[in-house]
Amino acid sequence: MNLKMAACFVATASLTSSCLAFSHRSMMSSSGSLRRAIASSMTSPRPIAYNQRSVIPTQFSTRLASTAEAEAAPSSTSDEEDLTDEEKEAKARAALKSPFLKTMRDRGFLFQCTNLSELDSILNDATSKDEAISAYLGFDATADSLHVGSLLQIMILRHLQQSGHRPIVLIGGGTSKVGDPTGKDESRVMLTDDIIKQNTDGISKVFQKFLTFGDATPTDAIMVNNDDWLSSISYLEFLRDYGQHFTINRMLSFESVKQRLAREAPFSFLEFNYMILQAYDFLELNRRYDAKLQLGGSDQWGNMISGCELGRRVDGAQLYALTAPLITTSDGKKMGKTAGGAVWLNADKLSEYDYWQFWRNTSDEDVIRFLKLFTELPLEEIETMEGWKGADINKAKIVLADEATTLLHGRDCLKSIHDTIDSMFKGGKSAAASTEGLNRIFVSEDEASEGVKFIDLFVKLELANSKKEARRLIQGGGAKLGEEKIADENAVLNKDSFGGANEVTLRAGKKRAGVVELQ
Repeated sequence: MNLKMAACFVATASLTSSCLAFSHRSMMSSSGSLRRAIASSMTSPRPIAYNQRSVIPTQFSTRLASTAEAEAAPSSTSDEEDLTDEEKEAKARAALKSPFLKTMRDRGFLFQCTNLSELDSILNDATSKDEAISAYLGFDATADSLHVGSLLQIMILRHLQQSGHRPIVLIGGGTSKVGDPTGKDESRVMLTDDIIKQNTDGISKVFQKFLTFGDATPTDAIMVNNDDWLSSISYLEFLRDYGQHFTINRMLSFESVKQRLAREAPFSFLEFNYMILQAYDFLELNRRYDAKLQLGGSDQWGNMISGCELGRRVDGAQLYALTAPLITTSDGKKMGKTAGGAVWLNADKLSEYDYWQFWRNTSDEDVIRFLKLFTELPLEEIETMEGWKGADINKAKIVLADEATTLLHGRDCLKSIHDTIDSMFKGGKSAAASTEGLNRIFVSEDEASEGVKFIDLFVKLELANSKKEARRLIQGGGAKLGEEKIADENAVLNKDSFGGANEVTLRAGKKRAGVVELQ
């Protein structure tokens, strides 16, 4: 009998991943000129590169090898056997040939990879034969829009397609019923089927802007939902066919599990099974769509390895995993969050103007790195900007904002954004359309006659997260109606505030603003 998927997840908790535990090798002393050349390019921290066949971990540097370094690297050496695992991996990275992996390396996406040289050979051979390798990346439907923290993963899929391979976008309609415990101190809120459907519809739209979908060419992307197979799992068959390949021992070694247990935070059996489902996804995608490579963030590494192992054990399939680093800003903050909240990718949740401003406000230390990751500017052009100092670095930030915004919203929106900035912050006069890029709310004639508190308007315009924050903004002198400071936290917007116009601009600080329009 087919049971509800949640029951399957709970009961299978006692049968978790049997991938062998990793152990770091101690570094061997250097010898030989090649060793010194490779070792000089290595920095800490160093991620693990897992070799599926030997089950021996190797290590490599997060430092990017430039194209020039890659071409200069020798193809063989008599010192090969003397090299440490870390140095061998660095050499393999420098010798990459496939366009996709070279892009991942040179732009800063490559962090961990199973059998890197072998995957490079497979991808390169496919490219030379005008064939496409299928690779997938999963996105759970936990909100009705992705935020900028997911943009790194979307860019990886875009580069994959541009390199001649097929992206598979996996929507986690099934896994969203469980909730990924990675990085969480407590269980996620359980979502209903209706909310998951709504969220799935919301997050699906953004991929159309970055990828070409269809079935006309081998590289056309496809979008699939793991609810198609997870919700129809037969409990006993699942236990019998796949339970034998997982152990609790391995499960407890996962960092996300150890962190939760160390904090003595509740960790449900439901969440405990998330990695089994992610591993099973890889098996199903390989069977259905010949997916050979799973892509993801480095926090998913253990789950991804479990998928590679399950495919090998059950079907004898040679599968691969590649992760990108988790992106934080130079001050250590998680990418995708600001003081004003999440930086959403859907325009109905965040305006084009606010999205542009997010990138424009990038710190000096991050701008070059973000240009490599979140734009498609040639690396040579970006390298030129690395030498820019002072006011010129602000020009690089504008380039970043323009290019990142163009990828998501199209280049046509840039004119209204620049007009708005020119009008509001540079004293420009362009502008009948100067407020087009700003968030906009509406008040009726009746509401204006009665008066609407400014603190409520700041919250509605998402210029403040709460009334308390709006009051602090006013008390600190950062709230303005047009060019005039709002001094009284109990002040209201009324008909007189419009001064005969049909709209007014509210400002929060120097760079954030919104429009209130009279209906």
